[in-house]
Amino acid sequence: MKTSKSLVIVSMLLATVANSQEPVTNSKTSNTDAVVAVVNGIEIKKGQLDQAFEQNLMYVSDKVVTKEKVIYDIINREIGVKKAKDTNLQNDPIVKYKMEDVLYHAQISKDLEKKLQGITVTDKEAQEYYSKFKEYRTAHILLRVRVVPDKAETEEAMKKSLEIYKQLQAKPQDWPELANKYSQSSTAPAAGDLGYLPAVKYAPEYFKAINGKPNGFISSPIRTQFGYHIIKVLGVREWKEVDPALYKKIVYDIKRDKIIDSYHAEARKTAQIKINKEFLK
Repeated sequence: MKTSKSLVIVSMLLATVANSQEPVTNSKTSNTDAVVAVVNGIEIKKGQLDQAFEQNLMYVSDKVVTKEKVIYDIINREIGVKKAKDTNLQNDPIVKYKMEDVLYHAQISKDLEKKLQGITVTDKEAQEYYSKFKEYRTAHILLRVRVVPDKAETEEAMKKSLEIYKQLQAKPQDWPELANKYSQSSTAPAAGDLGYLPAVKYAPEYFKAINGKPNGFISSPIRTQFGYHIIKVLGVREWKEVDPALYKKIVYDIKRDKIIDSYHAEARKTAQIKINKEFLK
């Protein structure tokens, strides 16, 4: 097994902590308030260790989870937090933004916890969703443009994609050659084949161009945020061929997002908001 440089450094830090700090144990008691360790004057209680240990066991790891490992994780955290506070890291603009982001999501979770826990999805709902958003296998030839392209770049990509499309209209059998030659996607060597993907994995414009189309269909150039795509439909799966659990999860996400959107809409009604729409164009 290869050991990364970062893991070596972490191991050295753990060894340093182990040599400089002896855990305080109390073998005569098993209550949650028993002190397991003290770091920089801060007591780490048995209940805290037990809770962290149980949480670690819930995740797959390439290392054996032991209480010794977990106690050092807690110690490392205390040392790191103290250093951050000593250097006023919480006032750093980037850190401050991230902390506010955590508060934002925590508030949503607190306010909507019961509603989100009450979401249910039936097999019928998942199947009805799938009837409108099936799983397609497609290939594409992509002519990329930057996130904010200039006019010349956009026009050049559009012009080239139209030229390729006209070649395909005349000789659709040339798809593999043209994809390998012109596509700026990592799938170009495989003739642009993306495999089967659920609709949520495609850009909306991309899925709209293929939805309901037969095998072999080749689209005219479609613009997404990535650039111009020429798309070929290679297959479509029926309900019995897909994983129902995946689509129940997708429908769950849709219901969750509706609850969150409604929550934000209500919150905006109580706020004073002014938008300069000229900057949204």
